[in-house]
Amino acid sequence: MSLTREKNGNVLLVSASGQINSANAAELEASLLEWVEEGERKWVLDMSGVEYISSAGLRVVLLLAKRLKQNSGHLVLCSLQPHVLEVFDISGFLSILDVADSREAALGRHA
Repeated sequence: MSLTREKNGNVLLVSASGQINSANAAELEASLLEWVEEGERKWVLDMSGVEYISSAGLRVVLLLAKRLKQNSGHLVLCSLQPHVLEVFDISGFLSILDVADSREAALGRHA
């Protein structure tokens, strides 16, 4: 699992790739929450490179969304692969998270 981050105006664009599972969820959580603590409030999490996500990974995404909301921020997920999108759907997360089809659509939600 790897993360890259870049700024697009005042939006932090984080791209994740690989597998998000119990082996790397704690490391992922630490990195993401550190960026929240640095003051990043508007996030797009590009999931186009994520080929697998476990329940531990889902927990990290939900925790990030909650932490951002507590800090008057907002998370938009985008570009989920069909099988990863299905995991979010089955878990009920699509009804509580903001998910966009593309990076451009996700960035537009912060405009």
